Amino acid sequence: MYNVFCYDTRMGRVTIAENGDAITHVYFGEVFPEDAKIEETPLLKKAGKELAEYFEGKRKTFDLPLAPGGTDFLKKVWTALLDIPYGETCTYKDLAEKVGNPKACRAVGMANNRNPIPFIIPCHRVIGANGKLIGYAGGLEMKEKLIRMEKENAEG
Repeated sequence: MYNVFCYDTRMGRVTIAENGDAITHVYFGEVFPEDAKIEETPLLKKAGKELAEYFEGKRKTFDLPLAPGGTDFLKKVWTALLDIPYGETCTYKDLAEKVGNPKACRAVGMANNRNPIPFIIPCHRVIGANGKLIGYAGGLEMKEKLIRMEKENAEG
């Protein structure tokens, strides 16, 4: 059983889901999975507050229990994403090396693409080897805004 609730943010409307113990998903827009109950639980309220603080530049790290579902490899990549410092970026190759498989750039890219908890698990901080922005579920414009916002807030 999942609980979900929608929040309006500076980056648009997001829906946050939790399983009673941890955050499981952050969706772009209004998304109501069939098996979900629309209810703002204390955990969802806390996640919504932390996300709002992040978008306002007042929060650089999240203090939330997370439970993204996926294979061991996916979870390994998502855990590595959490180690990318606020305001910094790394390449898919850097991330592949960090998870112990330097030739797995494409697999790391697919894992990034399947991240169920964007923003909080910062997949937007991963860029192409040439420094260009590559792929983001929320669109490249949002990825660029997030990276710019973090760089500005990290410096200030």
